[in-house]
Amino acid sequence: MIERRLLGLVDYAETFAAMKTFTQHRNGDTPDQLWLLEHPPVFTQGVAGKASHLLAPGDIPVVKIDRGGQVTYHGPGQWVVYVLLDIRRSGLTVRGLVTAIERAVIAQLAQYGIKGESNPKAPGVYVDERKIAALGLKVSRGCSYHGVSLNVDMDLEPFRRINPCGHAGLEVISMATLLGATALDKDAIGQALLDSLEHEFTHPTT
Repeated sequence: MIERRLLGLVDYAETFAAMKTFTQHRNGDTPDQLWLLEHPPVFTQGVAGKASHLLAPGDIPVVKIDRGGQVTYHGPGQWVVYVLLDIRRSGLTVRGLVTAIERAVIAQLAQYGIKGESNPKAPGVYVDERKIAALGLKVSRGCSYHGVSLNVDMDLEPFRRINPCGHAGLEVISMATLLGATALDKDAIGQALLDSLEHEFTHPTT
């Protein structure tokens, strides 16, 4: 069973602390959870993050965190799903979890006529080599936290203040820019993303 929590627009630091606390105190009987939320504007820098990838953060705060990867941006109009999964119980490897998340995003995008692809050298989901979803995880005591962010309909300018995920010149896009939509049903997209993730975790591809 996977529980869903719809948290709305929430502070990054408080949510980061809550993820760690949940993971530290869970046991073998604790249900897995998916947290769907947005954050106010924030840059997050992974454990291997290099300061050189922060080009001009300006007035947007930078938070150093414990996931893998480099720097990315979160802001309103971007769905973030934190994947709080007991991967030992589910039988997944870390690589298998990454692949499952990528497959879930690709399947969700396909529902909207968008052809997403993964890149074995750079986690995340891309459309014609432009990044639409970023992925970063931490595993502690056999359980994951952090997760995936999908750009739905957001201001993409802050991505130009960094080298997204450590890749200079990487173009970042959103569903809205691809679809040319003036308004997307963000809530429906969020639910579709949760559905797709839950399907991947409960019906793993062999």
